[in-house]
Amino acid sequence: MSRAAERLRLMINHLDRSSATISAVPTYAQTFTSRPQTLRFTHDTDLLTPEQRLFYEENGFLLIKNLVSEEDIDKFRMAFERICRQEVKVPGLVVMRDVAIVKSEFVADEKAVSKLQDFQEDPELFRYCNLPQILNYVECFTGPNIMAMHTMLINKPPDAGKKTSRHPMHQDLHYFPFRPADSIVCAWTAMEKVDRQNGCLVVLPGTHTGTLQEHDYPEWEGGVNKMYHGVRDYDPKHPRVHLEMEKGDTVFFHPLLIHGSGMNKTQGFRKAISCHYASAECYYIDVKGTLQENIENEVKDIAIRKYGLGEITFKDTWALRGRLVQGERTSL
Repeated sequence: MSRAAERLRLMINHLDRSSATISAVPTYAQTFTSRPQTLRFTHDTDLLTPEQRLFYEENGFLLIKNLVSEEDIDKFRMAFERICRQEVKVPGLVVMRDVAIVKSEFVADEKAVSKLQDFQEDPELFRYCNLPQILNYVECFTGPNIMAMHTMLINKPPDAGKKTSRHPMHQDLHYFPFRPADSIVCAWTAMEKVDRQNGCLVVLPGTHTGTLQEHDYPEWEGGVNKMYHGVRDYDPKHPRVHLEMEKGDTVFFHPLLIHGSGMNKTQGFRKAISCHYASAECYYIDVKGTLQENIENEVKDIAIRKYGLGEITFKDTWALRGRLVQGERTSL
């Protein structure tokens, strides 16, 4: 048999074999094994595109345009204004005032309020935390069983010349005695146009892959608002992104992402509404002896004064706030 005939016979025999018996023999330059990338920070719910998942994996935040309707935002604004005018009393609500204006504004309106915290007992404001379009995205980060753990409506005031309207660069996990961090996410929605002039969010992309750092009050000449702790040490040369947003835009970000906000250099108030969500499978940890002990002591002191209790744990202060918004409450 000629060499050509032999080669043809071998080729036919090869093609006649079932695919299960054929194995490729790799060569140095021509073949390689491709394995799917493991995605640590997101779940596959068929909502996020592969590009969006990779962006969050690499950067720790994801901006979704026009997610919350103008109608809903206007209703949240009206609920906020009713609280500022003291027309309603919301159990557990913390009303905060900027340190630079707290003594100069006595009128009961939004000018005296810089933030509402823990609005879970207000039906209209808490409706934000239950919006289906918000929860659809939250599930991509927490899984299907979702707890709303921390609620805020931020009313960043015009800076009074002391630069106190700034929020120091920080990691939200500093405030949370529950883990794992990768099962926690913040949804932050602009209630109006937010840009560098009125103090938009500033994020350091990729810092969510690091660890929790030491936080404390920064030594600012004009003073610092209560509970506004900042990261003690981070690279000031790290690339940063200013998240300029339109009304209704929503950014989702990881609790280890270092972020903050600049001064409000305008004459108006910059409003945003937010909720931190966690998987119901998260668990509480003891932060004594850790970098979080300073915030634990501060929160406990405030809670004891507010509720008149003899003793309360850091875990208790969070268990009181948490609300199930989807699925089953399994741990938190």
